[in-house]
Amino acid sequence: MTGADPALPEALRARVADLLAAGGRHLIGIAGAPGAGKSTLAAALLAAFPGRCVVVPMDGFHLAQSELDRTGRAGRKGAPDTFDAAGYVALLRRLRSATETVYAPEYRRDLHNAVAGAIPVPPEAPLVITEGNYLLLDEHGFGPVRGLLDECWFVQVDEDLRLDRLERRHVATGKSPTAAREWTRGPDQANAELVAATAARADRVVRVG
Repeated sequence: MTGADPALPEALRARVADLLAAGGRHLIGIAGAPGAGKSTLAAALLAAFPGRCVVVPMDGFHLAQSELDRTGRAGRKGAPDTFDAAGYVALLRRLRSATETVYAPEYRRDLHNAVAGAIPVPPEAPLVITEGNYLLLDEHGFGPVRGLLDECWFVQVDEDLRLDRLERRHVATGKSPTAAREWTRGPDQANAELVAATAARADRVVRVG
């Protein structure tokens, strides 16, 4: 670990530096269960390589809350079929070869919806970091994702810490403590178990926390 970037293992810093030295654009994925620390690791990479990478989360492809309500999937929000997987795959394909600025969506927890065109990815950005639960999943339309990434890392963390993070996150975005606990151990846990089964497809497993 480095003193400046406590969330970024030195081996990952060195790997990214090697990719950047090779030239061209590279896409790195960060997968893991809800609350594992994917966005924290992505932010650490962003801080370690300022001006050279852009973070594009998979969460920007959440289906709209109104669509989840319409289709009866609101109670499973966060499950694989509550995302626009085809849209996410299409974005990754554009990002691999774009010669113009590509605008990606961003999920806003305060709105419980995604905002289109919120993340600009300029053509000169040599590294795109994308993070999300299902980057290594082979079903529900996510199968092509792995092949569009140069590497994909899987983040693991102590289970009690992960659950605590999730509960606090849900409370911060409007759920009661009881509802947060039920959601964390209900829909979130089902998704976490599905994600855990994909770890074997990762290039490396990163322990954090």
